[in-house]
Amino acid sequence: MSAPQTINRDTLVAITNRKEDLKIALEQNWYRIPVSTKNTPLSVKENYLKYIAFYQTSIFKEKAFLIEWFAKVKKISIIKRKELFPELTNDPKTEKEYYKIEFSKLEKLPTPIISTRHRRMLFVNTTFKRLMNSKEFNDLFFESPIEEKLWYKFKDEKIAAERQYMYQTKERLYYLDFALFCRKIALDVECDGDTYHLSVNAVKYDKKRNNYLTKLGWIVLRYTTDEIIQNINYVVGQVKETINHYGGLEIEPGNQNFKYFLKDDEQIDLFD
Repeated sequence: MSAPQTINRDTLVAITNRKEDLKIALEQNWYRIPVSTKNTPLSVKENYLKYIAFYQTSIFKEKAFLIEWFAKVKKISIIKRKELFPELTNDPKTEKEYYKIEFSKLEKLPTPIISTRHRRMLFVNTTFKRLMNSKEFNDLFFESPIEEKLWYKFKDEKIAAERQYMYQTKERLYYLDFALFCRKIALDVECDGDTYHLSVNAVKYDKKRNNYLTKLGWIVLRYTTDEIIQNINYVVGQVKETINHYGGLEIEPGNQNFKYFLKDDEQIDLFD
């Protein structure tokens, strides 16, 4: 988990998992988030959101797991459910409060942004530039400088990783900086910013988190700011060695094609 950031991410990718919600967005130009939602983006709470886009889930079938529509935000207000849906007179949630995000007419992105792993998500906080230039879901994220540096190094080395991967357990929800899926095990690579992860409480939390994820079958690798900035080749080399030790890196979700990384940067693809 990276340190909290002050990056001005004024663009939001929001989940739409019901066809009725996308229809409302297309025809009435608004979207709602319950005020009670724990993960409500700061850009919504503090009213500086400028653009919104929508990630379509499995309910959309051939149009699933992609981002196709976006719009410019016009207004954010807190409103009760009975005002959003006045026709639902017997709704037991009539007094429930929502952030109502109103926006201009939805437009299509030049090219849909696809999630090859069919990611689960709630929200992605990003920038408009990232939204316009992303080709794949993981390109959307705009995180801490050390995470950005490691991400682009992974891309250069053709290490397939999932950014800010949402992992739900019975006890809580985790966001992993980088999730890599090996033949034998899943790998979580964390970027530990010094301003946050060196505190006593953070160290205790990280240890508890590591132990819990390990119990569930993950291997956790943590790297500090200095390691990533000053010795990124060592960091990536260690990640590659870990991948090799656990049977190679899954290239595409669902198939049995795994990649090994050799020290001379030659790659071997193994097909089972």
